[in-house]
Amino acid sequence: MPQSNKSILEKANAAVSAGDHEGFLQFCTEDCRWVFLNDKTLAGKSEIRAWMKTEYINPPKFQVERFISEEEFVVAMGEITITDAKGNSITSDYCDVWKFREGKMAELRAFVMEK
Repeated sequence: MPQSNKSILEKANAAVSAGDHEGFLQFCTEDCRWVFLNDKTLAGKSEIRAWMKTEYINPPKFQVERFISEEEFVVAMGEITITDAKGNSITSDYCDVWKFREGKMAELRAFVMEK
């Protein structure tokens, strides 16, 4: 039986929370697209990998409050804390809308508001 999209997202989040960027990226399609609303768009694994290398110097900490899954979409809502190289932490509320294709994460629409 194939894994549920929610289960795939949970495993991907666990990998990135452990600092395993490549482990996370294995759950993404090659042409994965990340859209950070009112900010930037990343196209493809190479752009996502480069972004993660600079933004996730220290692994992010997620507190997922709710997952909502329907058809090819999974929505994750909660808090994320990112700590930069200088030790400064920023906690934000987030809502990630993931679109899946053939068992992999193909697109992200991220709504993030710093607290």
